[in-house]
Amino acid sequence: MEVRLAEKNELERVNELRKQVNDLHVKGKPDVFKPGFSEELRDFINVIWEDPEQDIIVAVEQGKICGFAIVHHINKPETPFMYERDFLDVDEFCVDEAARRKGVATELMTYIKTYAKDKGFHRIELNMWEFNQGALAFYEAAGFETFRRYMEIMI
Repeated sequence: MEVRLAEKNELERVNELRKQVNDLHVKGKPDVFKPGFSEELRDFINVIWEDPEQDIIVAVEQGKICGFAIVHHINKPETPFMYERDFLDVDEFCVDEAARRKGVATELMTYIKTYAKDKGFHRIELNMWEFNQGALAFYEAAGFETFRRYMEIMI
């Protein structure tokens, strides 16, 4: 398996995987996520591609992209309440449904950790939806720890 930065001609395949994530989110939280994969959502991959603060990482097995991650450099300036925060955010992460449980996610995460170190980051963050317990188990196994939680009351 090869894990590397995506090439422009691979964005359509990345979008196929992004649709899998969107479908999962719609199923898990239909009051938040819109069904379908609109043209606007498909085209947003180009905004990500053009942003110098973001990169798209792909995992390729036998010539086919089987997973991807979008990483985003975030800098939050110091405020009277908080110190400056400069970190790498894993904004999107997906392994193709057909390629799960084969080490793809682990390879992607290993690449992301090395990428972050090479770029001088000392922190990687991500957020996820509570309904996605499979993702939570993987992220915890990869070394992530919960440090903040969003909660809701439906009324």
